[in-house]
Amino acid sequence: MRKINLKRLTLASVLLALGMVLPLLTGQIKEIGDSLLPMHLAIMLCGLICGWKYGAVTGAVLPFLRSIVFGMPKPYPNAVWMSLELCTYGFVIGLLYSLSSKKPLWYLYPCLLASMVSGRIVWGIAKAVLLGIDSIPFTMEMFITGGIIDALPGIALQLILIPVIIAVYNRLSKESVTNC
Repeated sequence: MRKINLKRLTLASVLLALGMVLPLLTGQIKEIGDSLLPMHLAIMLCGLICGWKYGAVTGAVLPFLRSIVFGMPKPYPNAVWMSLELCTYGFVIGLLYSLSSKKPLWYLYPCLLASMVSGRIVWGIAKAVLLGIDSIPFTMEMFITGGIIDALPGIALQLILIPVIIAVYNRLSKESVTNC
């Protein structure tokens, strides 16, 4: 029987809930959400804090759960490509971060960048395939605009906020262990 880590499961659930709520702060305005990437923050944090398995599953589930509860994103094709993208973010960042035994704060940046690049590639491929099924073109220009240029504010936000949040989390985790 597999051992379930209750702390990780609880944290993953909290981060899933955060991923559900954060896009509401953008007022459900698609353009702002596409720029700030609020769900990405929760999934990347999940991969870093809970590990790659939880990050991948939480990333895969989040867009569909938001689609059911809030009606956004549309289940097909948007939630499908978002699910693949977010699953990739949670998986890659969690796996790469787990490879470092000491986990220095600077190590977050290569993990973040690798996660961002791989997630965007998966997003682009998934979007091209799913739109191609409906004979809708997805050009390289559309990929660069939607996947990079429009996402720059969110990428900057991730590069600033995630290390700060992880540093605070690590500090609080160490303090709670020493206070026990």
